[in-house]
Amino acid sequence: MRSFLFPIVLLCLLVTPAKASQQQAAVAMPDTFSAAVAESILQRGGNAVDAAIAAQFALAVTLPEAGNIGGGGFMLIHRDGQQYFLDYREMAPGAATRDMYLDEQGEVIPDASIYGILASGVPGTVRGMWEAHQRHGTLEWAELVQPAVDLAEKGFPVPEPLARYARSYAKRMEGKDPAINFGRYFGSMEAGAVFRQPELAATLRRIRDEGADGFYRGKTAKLIADFMRSHRGLITEADLAAYEARWREPIAVDWRGYRIVSASPPSSGGIAVAQWLKIYDRALARLGEKPAHNSAEYVHLLAEAGKRVFADRAEYLGDPDFHQVPVSALLEGEYIARRSAELDLAGISPTPAIVPGLPESEETTHFSIVDRWGNAVSNTTTINLGFGSGVVVEGAGFLLNDEMDDFSAKPGVANFFGAMGGEANEIRPHKRMLSSMSPTIVMEGGDIRMVTGSPGGTTIITSVYQSILNVIEFGMDAQRAIDTPRFHHQLWPKDQIRYQPGLDSAVVNDLEGMGYQLNERGFGDLQVIVNRNGRLEAASQSSGRGDSRVFASEALPEAGQAPQPVGAETGG
Repeated sequence: MRSFLFPIVLLCLLVTPAKASQQQAAVAMPDTFSAAVAESILQRGGNAVDAAIAAQFALAVTLPEAGNIGGGGFMLIHRDGQQYFLDYREMAPGAATRDMYLDEQGEVIPDASIYGILASGVPGTVRGMWEAHQRHGTLEWAELVQPAVDLAEKGFPVPEPLARYARSYAKRMEGKDPAINFGRYFGSMEAGAVFRQPELAATLRRIRDEGADGFYRGKTAKLIADFMRSHRGLITEADLAAYEARWREPIAVDWRGYRIVSASPPSSGGIAVAQWLKIYDRALARLGEKPAHNSAEYVHLLAEAGKRVFADRAEYLGDPDFHQVPVSALLEGEYIARRSAELDLAGISPTPAIVPGLPESEETTHFSIVDRWGNAVSNTTTINLGFGSGVVVEGAGFLLNDEMDDFSAKPGVANFFGAMGGEANEIRPHKRMLSSMSPTIVMEGGDIRMVTGSPGGTTIITSVYQSILNVIEFGMDAQRAIDTPRFHHQLWPKDQIRYQPGLDSAVVNDLEGMGYQLNERGFGDLQVIVNRNGRLEAASQSSGRGDSRVFASEALPEAGQAPQPVGAETGG
């Protein structure tokens, strides 16, 4: 997931009271191009899923560091009072092996799972968008893909941060691996200049005209497989043809009268967010009062909870198709109470003593959409680190992910983001790697109160649960909730708290006095929509290049029954 420049992010969604929901629609997007595409689809009468599909393909063109057709992700959908969770996470190739990143001495080979041809899992994005459309889309598929075709063929003016990032990355990749051809495709980006991608445009046209088969079969599949063979990669035409996106039950828990709905395994995010919120409440009961926001006491309390959350993540979480994840046990009331009782509210719990309690670049991106009928989408997608593996499929024009780093290469050895893993997340053929992506909806009395999400690797979880606390616990509006400095602690590195610029220096000094190591560095790119008294607020984190819009729906079709999905007659 991502960790560099603009992990993008965020999120949106919401179901307001009937009158307001028919007057407003909203989008919170990681860039202006995708925001314009999503708004256009909504103005044509498309629903939130239609707009999400169109935005996803647009981001594959204009946000190459994270938007993708060479990666995967999770989509959380609210439609007609129900929530649906779509897992289109990448999968390990059929030829992948548990120890593929270890040398003859059994040690992890540096960077082997991050850069180059062996770093990529089988992409899931195109299949995911196709499945979402078949079950929930209302406009024609070709109409949703066409904006991305136009952006790739006609080009778009390159934002200055993207040009700078691409040039820097191209220089850094020089000489790393023969398959890394990033510089040839993206190294010449210039701020303000129109950037065209003819190979990608041709690939998108095949997807437009042939649906998912335009990627997983036929010419595009052959281009991918031939490119892999020529560089001794693992993904084959059989791997592509066999890929499936999965509809799963979302994580849903009650908290303070709200319903928290979030991502289920192979994401660790939903369980982690729920644990963190519930442990926080138990700790408040022990303290007897609420600490001041972003005080040393508040930061320490959440850091103590984070140690337990990440210990559980490392031991128990993985692909549920391969490993039995004890979801109910991890969220059960007595277990949460026991974990909360372990917190040292006055000092730092020794890190080695924190063990599981039961017998993931940050260059991800997130967006959210709410349509006039109160349908909503919260979608997080990634190619892992910024620009993924640095490898572009020649002839097809898109970047491949480096998601294999999200597996546990060796028990007890951290991945790029410092996250530990074990047997539950070991590499196996056709398995999905563990993720921290956490598209989340907060519901109140059947209506959506808030939807949130972010990029940022393991800091995604932090961004999401703190945005919820900022709105629900501290009453912040949408923009303040996502721009207020956040902090992150994940068990390892030992006693280290990463924090965003702006945290009070006296708080930093107090935490250092307790024994914490403080590391100032930005993270995340929250995109959030809040329902405040029946009116929508949309916000994109100010440090990114996102674009959030709330607009009146008078230009949309007259209020009434929402259009039926195109796949409704076949049951989707």
